Amino acid sequence: MKVVLEGEEKEIETVWMEGETVKLIDQRILPDEFKIFSAGSVEEVAFAIEDMVVRGAPAIGATAAYGMALAKMLGREMDVAASILKDTRPTAHDLFHAVNHMEKAIQEGLDPASAARRYADDITARCKKIGMNGNNLIKDGDRILTHCNAGALATVDFGTALAPIRAAHRSGKGIFVWADETRPRCQGASLTSWELLQEGIPHAIIADNAAGYYMRKGEVNLAIVGADRVAGNGDVANKIGTYEKAVVAKENGIPFYVAAPASTFDFSLSNGDQIPIEERSPEEVLVIRGKNIAPEGAEARNPAFDVTPAKYIAGYITEKGVLSSEELIMLSE
Repeated sequence: MKVVLEGEEKEIETVWMEGETVKLIDQRILPDEFKIFSAGSVEEVAFAIEDMVVRGAPAIGATAAYGMALAKMLGREMDVAASILKDTRPTAHDLFHAVNHMEKAIQEGLDPASAARRYADDITARCKKIGMNGNNLIKDGDRILTHCNAGALATVDFGTALAPIRAAHRSGKGIFVWADETRPRCQGASLTSWELLQEGIPHAIIADNAAGYYMRKGEVNLAIVGADRVAGNGDVANKIGTYEKAVVAKENGIPFYVAAPASTFDFSLSNGDQIPIEERSPEEVLVIRGKNIAPEGAEARNPAFDVTPAKYIAGYITEKGVLSSEELIMLSE
């Protein structure tokens, strides 16, 4: 992804490997600081995933792939390493897809570091195709709503929901992006806006509750979000708040698209009710930047994701094209 550091433009991936160290952009401290987190053990890779040094399903998958490679290089038992990594976050399907992929590659005697690198490169290639396919949906002058962060930070490079937006901007289309802040961790405000600024894409951060206001005013032409897991029937688990955006978009006649590579689709599940939903610490809701925002003794619930039924989704932007829910089976081939 394009990153401007001290006035110098650089191309940096979200996660990569140097020797026996997994390197990651530390997303917990963006946009205030740009730092690289180094993980030298499977446990440190697992911490990076669980504590959200890295987040976004494809990026979690790539990180897990590098974690499995690191485990093999350090002489760890593969089944133990796989269990440690899989226990970090339950919803993102890419995590499990990547670990299973690496177990098979290692069993076949492939070089672990090279296999993990190829996995990450494959994700990037798929995201570029998502950008090309999604760009065909975007017209000059469109105002696009997105939720959470599904850009390069959430993948390895280019992004899923932001891939068509990047492609449209780079092709000269005059687009504008509404970026939901995305409580409670505010990935839209801190990460999506940061990525859009690096690219010079016009946008505005809005409170989560403002999206419906702009939809009803006719100031949103389409919505594009990412996904953490998609069931076989097209139901989508994505960052909490996605469901309500999809419902309001449908009410206002606004097409609502989901952008995701094949690795995010879980055809072992028949519908979204079977997707495990992670519930994170209540502190993420009650505390912002170390300051309590609720009365002492208040309780909170913090589901990290919700499920959007396929009936609210206009299409799925994938590396194989923009598909209907009935066409998703193509991705399992």
